[in-house]
Amino acid sequence: MNWIDNVVRPKIRSFLNRREVEDNLWVKCPETGEMVFHRDLEANQWVVPNSGYHMKIKPVDRLSHFFDDGQYTKLALPSVPADPLKFRDTKRYTDRLKEYRTKTGNDDAMLVAQGDLYGARLTVAVQDFDFMGGSLGMAAGSALVTGLEAALANHTPFVMFTASGGARMQEGILSLMQMPRTTVAVQRLREAGLPYIVVLTNPTTGGVTASYAMLGDVHLAEPGAVIGFAGARVIETTIREKLPKGFQRSEYLYEHGMVDMVVHRHNLRSTIGSLIGLFTKAPANDAIPAARQSAPATAAPVSMRDAAIAAEGDGDDDFLANAPVAGHAE
Repeated sequence: MNWIDNVVRPKIRSFLNRREVEDNLWVKCPETGEMVFHRDLEANQWVVPNSGYHMKIKPVDRLSHFFDDGQYTKLALPSVPADPLKFRDTKRYTDRLKEYRTKTGNDDAMLVAQGDLYGARLTVAVQDFDFMGGSLGMAAGSALVTGLEAALANHTPFVMFTASGGARMQEGILSLMQMPRTTVAVQRLREAGLPYIVVLTNPTTGGVTASYAMLGDVHLAEPGAVIGFAGARVIETTIREKLPKGFQRSEYLYEHGMVDMVVHRHNLRSTIGSLIGLFTKAPANDAIPAARQSAPATAAPVSMRDAAIAAEGDGDDDFLANAPVAGHAE
């Protein structure tokens, strides 16, 4: 009996009480509370199927879904001083960097890669919100400048996926200096006549919004994304008024002219592919799904200059009827 009581029964209890299910096997939708199997969510690009809520997506996953066949090449990024101000709050800044580098597997909050989108060569930068809130520091600023210079050297359009809480407080003024640095780099790209497209994801705030996030030729936004400079509570406290419902959400900004389009994550590839084709005056690309399905077979090419002239004309609706169809699903 002693052997059964002391050995067999404890082993049976430990076997029955063992948790075979991982804690992150199911993910709760923040909007509806729906529980979604994580593999289904991952296959759907981290968009909750029923509610359409856009969850945060890792940079490598975003790049894999964005580029043709998921193939891309990461650019080598410059190294910067790890802790120039010897900053310390509840812990040393260097310890925080080590913690987030272990957590994310990245050196900092910005990834830059080159690859093809419907056969067109692109340079793409993605901010990682999981790395210290995607904050803008010297490393992220230098990475973006490097990416913009690579786009300039290779004569490719540049696509920026933003996700940030703003400037990195641990680097003080050195962090704020990245705002004019990146602004100058974007201006050099513009002077070369290369498209700069910004995709605003949840959240995009602070100094990032005050610099390169709002300098695009076209601003796209994912549904429900928070986009702004100061937080809503700070604004309400300052002006002592209740803010409108949905304030600082991408749909609100679209209605008020701050964002050009609100685009579902599944349609970003075709939308950006169509925009780049327009900006670069490339021939019609049948590989873009909506363009193949919707564009007239004999439609005459329309330049961006013609579109601008027509928009400023006498208000004739004939041009709108013959305008080229954007390459994304409505």
